[in-house]
Amino acid sequence: MKSLVVLISGSGSNLKALLDAVARGEIRAQVKAVIADRDCAGRQHAEAAGVPFVLLNRKTADFAAALDAAVPDCDLVVLAGFLSIIPPALVARFPHRMVNLHPSLLPKFGGAGMYGLRVHQAVLAAGERESGCSVHWVDTGIDSGAVIAQAQVPVLADDTPQTLQARIAPEEHRLLVTTVARLLDGDSL
Repeated sequence: MKSLVVLISGSGSNLKALLDAVARGEIRAQVKAVIADRDCAGRQHAEAAGVPFVLLNRKTADFAAALDAAVPDCDLVVLAGFLSIIPPALVARFPHRMVNLHPSLLPKFGGAGMYGLRVHQAVLAAGERESGCSVHWVDTGIDSGAVIAQAQVPVLADDTPQTLQARIAPEEHRLLVTTVARLLDGDSL
């Protein structure tokens, strides 16, 4: 059976979408571990599903080595709201086997400091008429890997960063589940 590891930093809503899809058989794989770089609400989803949870302190000098050691061998590593930079050695261990979910239509609104509501604030400030989310390969840059799949949503005239985020979130869940399932099944995208 195929396996994946999920890296998180926050509420874990995308982790929950993945775990639910595994339970329904939409993703034919086992989640071997959930790794977080801070204590976060997402831990509850891992524990409820009986998935081993590893908490790392991102503020320690040995964080890169600890993260590399914590990620077991698997078919796919999924960054689902993980905010720490992935060390080059870990990227090298999983060439074209590590993906990230980003809350914008990359290459727009990616890079250092672009996460969460900051992304949606930037989209609105730029006057964009469309936003969405992207799943991309992880490389040694920040949100710079090749885009695998995207989902679009309209930006409405009365949107706030919070309303835009709320409208994109279900698309993130759908896109991440669909993309992970296809990658693990070996389908071309």
